[in-house]
Amino acid sequence: MSAMRYSTSGVNKPIREIAYETLKHAIITGELSAGIRIVETEYANKLHISRTPLREALRKLERDGLVEYVIRRGVVVRAFRIDDVEEIYTIRNVLEMITLPAIIKNVTAKDIKSMRDKLREMDRLMEENSIERLSSMARAFHDQLTAISGLKRILRVIQGQDEYIHRFSALAIAKDTRRAEAHQEHYRIVDMIENKDLEGLRAIMLKHIESSKQSCLAALKQTELQKRA
Repeated sequence: MSAMRYSTSGVNKPIREIAYETLKHAIITGELSAGIRIVETEYANKLHISRTPLREALRKLERDGLVEYVIRRGVVVRAFRIDDVEEIYTIRNVLEMITLPAIIKNVTAKDIKSMRDKLREMDRLMEENSIERLSSMARAFHDQLTAISGLKRILRVIQGQDEYIHRFSALAIAKDTRRAEAHQEHYRIVDMIENKDLEGLRAIMLKHIESSKQSCLAALKQTELQKRA
């Protein structure tokens, strides 16, 4: 990787934390792909830091399951596996379901209009087959949805999983068989919120998240089969 972006958003954070967040973002987004070696001297130079905070960042990434130590190779970026997707979606599912009553309670007409505007933009992106921008807009839709709840502590935990979900949802959206169905579910989600139908919202959200997970799992399995072939 020629130019890693070193995060400056947390200038008061310890260097090891900034290095951790920078590497974590690069791994989750695919900028650092599975199997790449993270050589301490090379990446310390790229990040303009000493090797000590880099080692601390790598240990934290190992605890997250994002890198692993391989004999005679050193630190290697770990591929996402089926159980990673299962676990992260399970966490996200539980957290999003907790936010639903608060969303119903707090939503405003302005929120509804903003979400519908996003859906109309997504209509256009689907017609253009602009998958990358569609994925970004879908995540913006879900981010706005959970933010309406105002449950700050839960939102902080959700945000801790967001980069994973962004990567996984991009895999799901890339599958043409799921894309149109997921988009129609977004419309139904807004309808349920506008009508203050909590039970209906719970049902469609459960289906939406589970279907997204299954699409992501299918994409990962297909990738694994291609690698074996």
